Amino acid sequence: QVQLVESGGGWVQPGGSLTLSCAASENIFESVTMGWYRQVPGKARELIARLTSGGLKWYDDSVKGRFTFSRDAAKNPTNLKMNSLKAEDTGVYFCNTIPGIMISSRTYWGQGTQVTVSS
Repeated sequence: QVQLVESGGGWVQPGGSLTLSCAASENIFESVTMGWYRQVPGKARELIARLTSGGLKWYDDSVKGRFTFSRDAAKNPTNLKMNSLKAEDTGVYFCNTIPGIMISSRTYWGQGTQVTVSS
């Protein structure tokens, strides 16, 4: 029933920018926290940014100062603007609720969107 579709990824050179979007089949982020996760090659998926339904924002140190949620909380608040991208930002990015969407005792994840930063 619930679907998560990430988009906005692509290839950019170091220092470039991308904006990620998270499309959900339901208004699931109206009352729960949402998060952006990054999975880099050879490593586990990790939370890099979090936004509560009340507008509170948190960013991992690895992206702080470079990644930001939309400035207009009433318009596409889950969009993640990524500036000053680095090679180490390369990976697959996922959005989800926090806590995650549980299906058969497993967290449901979308397809993710690939971000590649290289020169």
